[in-house]
Amino acid sequence: MSSSILRTTTRRTLTAALATGLLLAAPALFATAAPTASAIHADTQGVAFRLGSEHVSIRFDGAGVVHVQALPAGASDAHTLVLDPHAKAVAVSGAHVHDDGTTLTLTSDRLVAIWHKQADTLELQDAQHHSLLTLDLAALAKGQVQLTHATDDALYGIHGYDKDENASAGLLRSGTQVAKAGEQGFAGAPFVWSTAGYGVLVDSDGASYALKGGRIDISGLSKPAMDVYLMAGDPPQLFGELARLSGHAPLFPKWSLGFINSQWGIDEKEFRQIIATYRAKHIPLDAFTFDFDWKNWGNDWGEFSWNPVKFPDGPTGKLKADMDKLGVHMTGIMKPRVHVNTVEGHYATAHDLWLPDEKVSNDYFSHKPVKDLDFDKPATRAWFFNSALKHSFDTGIVGWWNDEADTTKSDTQFLNMQRSIYDGQRAYSNLRVWSINRDFWLGAQRYAYGLWSGDIDTGFKSMAAQRQRMLSAISVGEMQWGMDGGGFNGHPSDENYARWIEFGAFTPIFRVHGTFGQKRQPWTYGPIAEKAATKAIRLRYKLLPYMYAYQHQDHAHGVGLVRPLAFAWPHDAKVRNDTSAWLFGQWLLVSPVVQQGQTVKHIYLPAGRWTDWFTGKVYAGGQTIAVTVDAKNWLDIPLFIRDGAIIPTWPPMDYVGQHPVTTLSVDMFPADHATHFDYYDDDGDTYAYEHGHYFSQQLTTQREGDSVHVDIAASRGSYAPALKFYLLKVHGAQAANVTDHGHALPALDSLDALEHANGEGWAHGHDRYGEVTWVRVAAAKAQDIVLASKNRKSTE
Repeated sequence: MSSSILRTTTRRTLTAALATGLLLAAPALFATAAPTASAIHADTQGVAFRLGSEHVSIRFDGAGVVHVQALPAGASDAHTLVLDPHAKAVAVSGAHVHDDGTTLTLTSDRLVAIWHKQADTLELQDAQHHSLLTLDLAALAKGQVQLTHATDDALYGIHGYDKDENASAGLLRSGTQVAKAGEQGFAGAPFVWSTAGYGVLVDSDGASYALKGGRIDISGLSKPAMDVYLMAGDPPQLFGELARLSGHAPLFPKWSLGFINSQWGIDEKEFRQIIATYRAKHIPLDAFTFDFDWKNWGNDWGEFSWNPVKFPDGPTGKLKADMDKLGVHMTGIMKPRVHVNTVEGHYATAHDLWLPDEKVSNDYFSHKPVKDLDFDKPATRAWFFNSALKHSFDTGIVGWWNDEADTTKSDTQFLNMQRSIYDGQRAYSNLRVWSINRDFWLGAQRYAYGLWSGDIDTGFKSMAAQRQRMLSAISVGEMQWGMDGGGFNGHPSDENYARWIEFGAFTPIFRVHGTFGQKRQPWTYGPIAEKAATKAIRLRYKLLPYMYAYQHQDHAHGVGLVRPLAFAWPHDAKVRNDTSAWLFGQWLLVSPVVQQGQTVKHIYLPAGRWTDWFTGKVYAGGQTIAVTVDAKNWLDIPLFIRDGAIIPTWPPMDYVGQHPVTTLSVDMFPADHATHFDYYDDDGDTYAYEHGHYFSQQLTTQREGDSVHVDIAASRGSYAPALKFYLLKVHGAQAANVTDHGHALPALDSLDALEHANGEGWAHGHDRYGEVTWVRVAAAKAQDIVLASKNRKSTE
């Protein structure tokens, strides 16, 4: 019997057995089943059984996940790169399985999964027993995933957009959709989710989705084993489970949160002049990315080595030494193709590393014959981070801009290209890996993988369309996103450049770039644009301690710095498809200006209380407000603070780590409920954090009647930062006395006096937000601070 006939026959047997309800969970009941069905295992984590030679299981994989697997005869239990190969099964504490004969129910504190035996379905409910969606178990026997759900559920995920695609559909998904890696900024994942409280991940390289009339039909899966993961939870919980299953993103180096200037058409002399100007003008900059120019392109080992003509101090390490003193990190472009008539090309030929069936063609830049490497081959990945590339790394190319590996049919070519660099660098150095790449397939995030949106056009229309591209990429699990600020094709107007910088300052990866010969330094766009751009860049640097904490949140919990509004307000219909604004961390809402000459911008603020970052004006949420826009000087960024916010800042520097920070300012806007912020720091450069070498401390605040309570938990981790004090700025608090663990802190006359004091204390005054009480307390230890108002003092 052929394998295909065997598989069909086995699946028919499975379907028939499911229809008759023969597959039971309790071991004692299996004795009554037909001879073709026998139990493998049943316990508090789920049920597994064998039907003939087919293995089927329904089991917990985390408190919020049920893993359904149908393994046909002869198929292996191998997984694709969508899933983390190092992930371990998670036993759920308190879970249990109950069989009443007609249904089998799996229960955890996050979900309920009910196998309806007569109907051949698995129903997913939330912890309150609200039905979320239903999986047709019989359809698994046909190699399909079929689910039903409420018809008005909002669906997200599956894919983003390439650089030229019409993105007017925004974030919502309906109709026929294809999950793939795609080209030029595309992001894909075999993952669909809903703000109704569920997500569905299938383990497959590519998949086709039909979304219509309360149904999700998934077909075109890449392997015979059916692995379906049903999730329950709010959006942050869903993405936390996705990260656990697919793999957590490692931390990028701290410098990568700074401003990155990229340029095509440059040599060492111009590069040094540009860096000197940044430093002289005190416009912050942390990295510079070289295009083709850095490579000895077309010569032996040219793909991996410095161009000694354009960059004479590159190969010797002198350029790196000079840039290290200036706080500038150099990053360089990498291509998947190699010149065939070079030492490296001959090696690739001898070891069969080329993409199969690809013909030799002339490179558009060198005009010499090239071919593409096949990164899906382990031998290619093992070779790519070779001795020549190690030398370039040692001499200053410490970040990777991977380009043009998105032209094959493989969903994993680009993923595996960066995987080869990640594995190679990690084996060679303890310095953190950083990369940007031109497409994304779920699983790539494990390899320090950022995405940029491709070779986009300049202009306001193109800039505005980047919002959908960013938020849709985040909605499939790629939290590290950036773009060619200013646009790759064309020269932006001064206004367009200024507004693009302001937009980019509130994205995960803040970078500018242009086509050959284009300059993207702020001073090349006139004094008005330079002033606006510089202000935006400095604001980002002020927010770096806030941003780095959310970088860590991405690593630890799968939700990063930028979040669609639906992440926080999943039941607000007005934000279902809102791409004009987003959360920057948990506590800031930003809506950059993306229209030329705009004078008024209408912005919807979700429920809550909001404060304008720049003016201090307070707005009630749940309404659309009209904000005046400066159409002449372009200095404004619509930015709002959420009630309950806790926002650490430090003085802007020319680059990350230029000066040690001994006192960290923390703006607090207490709400009538407790809010939290997990401040996080580490060395910013190495992987020591993986071994506990970090600093973490939770800050909590709450308004309680006429008082404000601030709780600072004990610190965790073995890393000792330069930080000595927190300067808490508690807004809306007119304190009459301040205590820590019941002991009065000394009162000082002014903020200036407090800042120059040697120890702890407090002062009261006003700022642009109104009444404020400043409290200076020691960091790294537990604090229990109460700010009592004048009213409370008078009644005691």
